[in-house]
Amino acid sequence: MKTVAIVVFPDFLMLDMSGPAETFTVANRYLPADERYRIVLVSTGELDVQASNGIRVKADTTILDTTEPFDFLLVVGGPGAYSGAHPNLCTWLRDMSGRVGRLVSVCTGAFLLGEAGLLDGHRVTTHWSYTERLAQAYPKAKVEQNQIFINDEQGLVSSGGITAGIDLALSLIESDHGRQVALQVAKVLLVVMRRQGGQVQFSPLHAEVNTDESPIAKVQRYVLDNLHEDFTVERLADLAAMSQRHFARSFVQEVKMTPMEFVRAARVDSARKMLENSALPLKTIAYQSGFANSRQMRQQFNDKLGVTPAQYRRQFG
Repeated sequence: MKTVAIVVFPDFLMLDMSGPAETFTVANRYLPADERYRIVLVSTGELDVQASNGIRVKADTTILDTTEPFDFLLVVGGPGAYSGAHPNLCTWLRDMSGRVGRLVSVCTGAFLLGEAGLLDGHRVTTHWSYTERLAQAYPKAKVEQNQIFINDEQGLVSSGGITAGIDLALSLIESDHGRQVALQVAKVLLVVMRRQGGQVQFSPLHAEVNTDESPIAKVQRYVLDNLHEDFTVERLADLAAMSQRHFARSFVQEVKMTPMEFVRAARVDSARKMLENSALPLKTIAYQSGFANSRQMRQQFNDKLGVTPAQYRRQFG
């Protein structure tokens, strides 16, 4: 029997805990008694712990009372994971890191592993809206934005936001017991074994445009309002009344992507909104979003999101 320790703390995200816990528990239906998973809830303080949604859970033990060598040590996320320091938990995580089979983080639980110094040199992911913050806070970690989960093969497993903890748990079950068991669990949970695409299909491809009157912001707004037009770096630089070289350098510094990357991202985001909110034909969406044709839109969707426009519509439309 394998033991899965799930670490909770005040203001944790309930689904980060319950999603993986239920996944492992459902797997037990298909496993012999000696191969099942045992869930142990470990709190950082009192046994009674309140989640961010106000629901209280009762932990089995605390970090002060357990030194058990767990097979999986799973750290959940939530506002409590990144809204302050956690010296006692970090000390415990460092002490436990050499005595567990796998260190696992769900969503923003990665911040706790980072605070404990356990992300250095590892590939890791977190919720798409926190990947940049995680990378800035822990520059020695190899933070990836577009992964639902990552098993870096060095003892660290991490997942993107919230429900991605279910994907992560399914992958661990598959690794332990094979595809058939994991597939049975996925069917019970009404989820797919492998999601098409990555986290980026859930996130905007470009940040909100600043409301200031800088030349770069003006160009961004012009592009968003006129996606059907043809754009080149030369044309965009003219709109900004800047030299091409200075414009391109300033654009990257301010927007964190090249001018043409922004144009392509803006077109894909425009098409996404229409796919989500209308029944327009793909050809019409491609034209209104500034693509040369539906084939070009399909190619850029695949490049950016890992799914086709038709697949995206089926998932989100």
